[in-house]
Amino acid sequence: MEIIYSSKFAREYKKLPNNVKDIAEEQEEIFREDPFDPRLKTHKLKGRLNGFLSFSIGYKYRIIFEFTKDKNVVYFHSVGDHDIYE
Repeated sequence: MEIIYSSKFAREYKKLPNNVKDIAEEQEEIFREDPFDPRLKTHKLKGRLNGFLSFSIGYKYRIIFEFTKDKNVVYFHSVGDHDIYE
């Protein structure tokens, strides 16, 4: 699976605490194996973010992403706490 990181995602990721980055890397490995692994708590988003999905990094942080049509390429759009939903 190929993951494409948006420039917004890259900027937000740089600002994360180092311990959260470590968890994010572990979660990304799980994601690459199975994006719907129960440990990720992957779910569809509603409202303004309809069509996007999200998975958890620990208890506080999330990554917003979307699949492309071929499902082998994923775009990571945003990372952060629940404020990224606004």
